[in-house]
Amino acid sequence: MTSGTLNFSDEGSTSKTKLILDLDTGIDDTLAIIYALATPDADLLGITGTIGNVSMDLGIKNDLDILAMFGRETVPVYRGIDHVSTSEEVYQPTWFEHALWHGHNGVGEMKIPATASRQCEQESAVDFIIDSVRRYPAGEVVVVPTGASTNIAAALKKAPDIVDKIKIVTMGGSLTQPGNASPFAEANAFTDPEATNYMYSTNADITMVGLDVTMQALLTEEEVNELKGIDTETAHFLAGMLDYYLRVSKENDPAYQGGCNLHDPLSVAVAIDPTLVETFPINLMCETEGPGRGRTIGDPSRLLAEPKNTKVALTVDRDRFKQQFLFYLYNIARASR
Repeated sequence: MTSGTLNFSDEGSTSKTKLILDLDTGIDDTLAIIYALATPDADLLGITGTIGNVSMDLGIKNDLDILAMFGRETVPVYRGIDHVSTSEEVYQPTWFEHALWHGHNGVGEMKIPATASRQCEQESAVDFIIDSVRRYPAGEVVVVPTGASTNIAAALKKAPDIVDKIKIVTMGGSLTQPGNASPFAEANAFTDPEATNYMYSTNADITMVGLDVTMQALLTEEEVNELKGIDTETAHFLAGMLDYYLRVSKENDPAYQGGCNLHDPLSVAVAIDPTLVETFPINLMCETEGPGRGRTIGDPSRLLAEPKNTKVALTVDRDRFKQQFLFYLYNIARASR
């Protein structure tokens, strides 16, 4: 992979995609942060914490420390809702359903080689999302949820005026592939299906980047090994984290295809460049009861309703995505501490 110079400037640009990453920061969320920081085409407005791979507290800590590792502590981090939408009990992921894939600390049992000197912002994640969408013209702010849809649903409920302004590119769900949390359900949709269902019931502009395409975007052992030849603390951390992800994928993924899935960075890439995928327009729902709980499927009550508010990604230009992703990954590893 050809080396290049990356611009890590905090300066925003009207030509850049204004992103909010709504993360449950485990391994592939870390890769999503890398993509957003390294691409010259994104203005990362902030990171909001959600639940899923890890607890809220751990996810926020990982976000802050990862940003410190890359020298980007000016990117604000906001605490989200720490429980699913139907319960007040603080969410804790089960080991097999979530934590196994990311390790006890969310980053493959590796130590992030930096410690943040700050805390998260006082404003809530939900209010930050609302305020950001209101601040800019319609369609300019793209929120990328890569965990439970809890914060997004809460924002849309609290501020209906943002429904027609927000763009959402969500990593979650599946239309053509089996689930990875149950035979029917993808893990993020399964974590808070009531929130997922509410999000899809609105008229918001939504692109679903689900297992249909993310299972096709794979990082191989050979590609991880290239990181091991980069002599920085960041590269050593990333290589160890991804070694863990490769191992648990090989041992536990019944659909293992020779690599670990790049679920979350693909979603960020699509938020910036929608031409990476071809989509199918549909009005979706998420089942909330019975054996299909968490399944994303067409909403029969809106079968004839127009326009279809959700675009489901069904094919992906994985070669172009992988070329971009690896360029950013290797170069941010070289350019960091």
